[in-house]
Amino acid sequence: MAMIMFTKSVKDYSISQLIDLAHELDLDGYDLCVRPGYPINPDNAATELVKAVGNFGEANLVVPMVTGNFDLLLPSDKTAEPILAAMDAADVRLLKLGYFKFDPRSQDYWAEVERIKEAFSGWSKLAEKYNVKVCYHTHSRGCMGLNAGMMAHLVRDFDPRYIGVYLDPCHLVIEGEEFATATAIIGQHLSILGMKDALLVRGTQNDHGNKQIQWVEAGHGMVDWTEVFAELSRLQFDGPLSMHCEFEIPDDGYLAALKREVGFFQKFRVDSNNSIG
Repeated sequence: MAMIMFTKSVKDYSISQLIDLAHELDLDGYDLCVRPGYPINPDNAATELVKAVGNFGEANLVVPMVTGNFDLLLPSDKTAEPILAAMDAADVRLLKLGYFKFDPRSQDYWAEVERIKEAFSGWSKLAEKYNVKVCYHTHSRGCMGLNAGMMAHLVRDFDPRYIGVYLDPCHLVIEGEEFATATAIIGQHLSILGMKDALLVRGTQNDHGNKQIQWVEAGHGMVDWTEVFAELSRLQFDGPLSMHCEFEIPDDGYLAALKREVGFFQKFRVDSNNSIG
């Protein structure tokens, strides 16, 4: 399991700065954003992704995945095939898509399932062509596939070599789904794990309660990481663990928080790896 960091929160870092940061934090590598405004973006991925991955490799760092822009949803997107071709050239084998939104008050759920499955059918063909896997994230609050139960409606008919699931224990907590149940549902489609934590607190509205979310450092929220890593160990999962580092903290304390979060997860990873052997 490679411990990597999602570069969303360090958008302004150059490749050399990312290399220095990874060494300082004891990371294995990165989940690179390939988005407008980032060092690697849809306009330059054809040339710059290979260069960047080569630079990371020389520094003993890996790039097992990239994350597309929020609106990268359809295989017909003009950036889709160029990004997959660049990934193949750079030997990056996992792509995370954007998010299909869902409003239960205005959209027909099963019609949306069929629409997304049609998109995944096209993605599967491109994925096979370029020897990559296209993954979709269990993201809470208004997204299709917000937990494994919903995700299964979208992916179960597709070859897990080409269509994968990016499972996120924190978003599963928000939606009330147990991690081991989620992995049982997703099965061989499990490809990437998102690493973040959140605290659910009671808010108030119209003289009754509601659910509020506070993004916090790992270990200060409600994800049972002991359970998560025990399940990963049981499954002998060897995909990347992508740390999001999106907790709410002042900028001057962010680097220290990053170090704490990486250290937290490294401890669990070591314990998990030891239990496998």
